[in-house]
Formats: sequence, structure tokens, C-alpha cells
Amino acid sequence: MSPWQKSMSGVNQAFSTERSLWAISIILRRGIIKAKSVFLGWILHADGLHLGPGCLLRGTKSISFGTDFYAHGHVWIEAVSFYKGQTFNPRIEIGDNVSISEGVHISCINHIRIASNVLIGSRAYIADHQHGIYKGNAQSHPEEPPALRPLGGGGPVTIGENAWIGDNVVIVGGVSIGRGSVIGANSVIRKDVPDNTIVVGTPAKAIKRFEPAAHEWTSL
Repeated sequence: MSPWQKSMSGVNQAFSTERSLWAISIILRRGIIKAKSVFLGWILHADGLHLGPGCLLRGTKSISFGTDFYAHGHVWIEAVSFYKGQTFNPRIEIGDNVSISEGVHISCINHIRIASNVLIGSRAYIADHQHGIYKGNAQSHPEEPPALRPLGGGGPVTIGENAWIGDNVVIVGGVSIGRGSVIGANSVIRKDVPDNTIVVGTPAKAIKRFEPAAHEWTSL
């Protein structure tokens, strides 16, 4: 289907399901979002970029997108170079055909890599750091306001190709999520996840793994 056919299909759907004035407002809003996405895609060298309403990108010099990136509303992606006197060299790499749902927050001071064909559910949080240091040397004091504590205490995050991250998942580095893996809704990831594995819980535990010979997910 050509872009023109897709556009007309969207118009027909709006008028078939909504009252006329509301359908017109939907179409105008979609047009504004599309124009903004095309402009940002040109700036960021990201063909097929789509950013829904309320999306926020910060530190775009440190963020790279593959083709056909799709973000629903209120997605926040930030590469943090400076914070309360700290200086960082962040890098966020996003592959092709990545789709991110409503309200996702991705925050980076070091390195976050999301491979191609990854699907991320609503309100997921992905970061390679936290507010404060809670192990090792120079740990944070509880009397210090959290917003003033130094960023750190994490490590790089890698999400492999074809991974599916469920709603409300929290991923704090350093961790690697294997290709083809599934992270169940509301899970907290603090350890590496192998390829082709389903994990759930807080903290997340592996419950199934895909067996190619049997072509099925088997319980662990």
C-alpha cells in the first residue's frame, strides 16, 4: 500500500467511526504529528521516523535511529551529557523497525543499545544509571536529597534483536537482554537475560526457553 493509500485509508476510517467535526480534528492532529515526524526524521537521518504527541528527545547528537522507528505518545528519550556538575559521554543506538508504546522513558549517561525489531510496551523504564551510589566507594547518604545525588551505579544496557519488553518493565544496567527474549509485564531486570528466554517477576526469573528442535517454548 502506497503512502497516499495509507493516508486515505486513515481518513476513511476516521469518518466511518467518528462524528464529522471530531474526525476532522483527528485528521488535522495526525497531519501535524506527521509533519513534525518527517522534519525530525530529516534532521536525525532516520527514514520513517514517527513520534506521537508529547514525545521528547534530549541530547539528539548522542542518539541514532534506524529506519521506521515508531513511538506512541509521551515517550521520553534522553542522552544526559551534564547533570549537577557531572559530565558524561552518552550514546543511545536504536535499530530498524523498533516500536515503543505510550509513556516509555529511556535515560542514558553511558551506552544503551536497542537492536532491530524490538517491541517495548507502555510505561517501561530503561536506564544505565540511577540517582545515587549504593555500593562500592563513595556511597550516597540518605540525608542527601535524591535529586542532588550523583548519577551512576549502573552500566550499559543492550536489548537484542526481536526482544519484546512488556508493559511497566524496569531495566537498569548493566544488563544484556538476549535476542528473541520476552520480558513479562511489571518485571524488574537487574541481571542478564539469555537469548530466546521468557522472564517474569520482581526480580525477574526465567520461566521458559524456546527449543528450536521442538519448535516450542518449554518450562524451566
